[in-house]
Amino acid sequence: MKKISKTTFMLLLVLIACWTAILAGCENEEYPTEEPKTLKLGVLGPFTGDSAEVGMEFKGAVKMAFDRVDNEIGDYRVEFIWIDSQSDPKNAAIAYEEAAREDEIDAGILNWHSSVAVAVMDAAARNQVPHFFGFGGTGVINEKYEHDPEYYSYWMGKTWPTPEKLTGTYIEVLEEAIKTELWTPQNKRAAVYGEDTDWGKSFGNAIASELENAGWEVVEKVFFPTGATKLATIINRLEEADPALLAGSIATASSLGAFLEDAREAGLKSVIIADGLGWIGEWHETAGATSDYVLDQRQVWTTDEALDFKNEFKEIYGFPPSTASGGMAYDMSLFFIEIARGTLEKHGELNRETLYRYGQDKLWSGEISFTDGIIMEEYKYNPETVPDPLVGEDYFVFPVVQYHEGEKNIIWPEALKESDFMLPGYLKD
Repeated sequence: MKKISKTTFMLLLVLIACWTAILAGCENEEYPTEEPKTLKLGVLGPFTGDSAEVGMEFKGAVKMAFDRVDNEIGDYRVEFIWIDSQSDPKNAAIAYEEAAREDEIDAGILNWHSSVAVAVMDAAARNQVPHFFGFGGTGVINEKYEHDPEYYSYWMGKTWPTPEKLTGTYIEVLEEAIKTELWTPQNKRAAVYGEDTDWGKSFGNAIASELENAGWEVVEKVFFPTGATKLATIINRLEEADPALLAGSIATASSLGAFLEDAREAGLKSVIIADGLGWIGEWHETAGATSDYVLDQRQVWTTDEALDFKNEFKEIYGFPPSTASGGMAYDMSLFFIEIARGTLEKHGELNRETLYRYGQDKLWSGEISFTDGIIMEEYKYNPETVPDPLVGEDYFVFPVVQYHEGEKNIIWPEALKESDFMLPGYLKD
């Protein structure tokens, strides 16, 4: 056999290497490797700051919801961008702007404080990011939307309706207690209190109006900064007003605990409405015995599915979730998953434009709703209510509860009633 030269051998090796590379290129051209698709989802919450407990519940609820679908929607992998509001409107708006421009989120979900929602609405609209199911309920959001519906339509449906749609049940409960002689107030004077935020003032003004319509005299309105815990001056004003009823809402656990403790220590002879006391899972650790006989509106764990979620959450994260910042965040995350699936089926891709269009066409029109949640029977919107959800016993409704020794007792509506209104012991003397 004729030997080949070293030069010829080396040339053959080069030709084989080149041919192998060509074949590999052909294979890649015939069977291209697809880049994985990613849906970047911004989750807005108070992950640090005065309401960090809420942020912890948000994270846990979101993760549990998306674990149900293995973090995948169709052929898209979900990547979470955690946007820390720090319970501060200005910082929240800056963080959201960064998430929209630098992280290039495709959509956003959730938020806690109303004042944060009011600020972030502009960032979402400016960057055309559809943001679904923010919890902020203040009517200021509705006013901004109504001022420019097209621009602010990127705030894609509030989880919480305006307080005007919810406060009337408190008055109904109190008037029934008076009528049935479960409570004989020393006067019909009421004082309104709360944080100096969009939600705090919206709730305070709404319930003040309801009280006045029912024949009460609102003798005082006091609002204080978020996170304030030194409230002696506020309590002194309320003590001088001598109200039979104190009504308000505080969304920050430390402030609410301080308010209730100071009111008890001052010996105020008032029935107390503290709307939102039960929004945080460990509310009794915060308020202790000062929560006894306080009235609140809160969702309840009423189904096996809800109790399963509650128990699983506690097992994973080591603390119990609330029905609001845990249970409803879970529901709204599941609702978003359904919206994303519908968007993908209709438009073939998930991005800001397709999610916005689907939200407008299907969610806001009332064509789709969500009935597989664990808290409310049905989450639904329509052109007459947007950006609010429908409110009613079959839709968004809060039972009125009264607390005693760390337990809640439903006193309204009749179908869920567990006990009658209980008169505080300090009013029986």
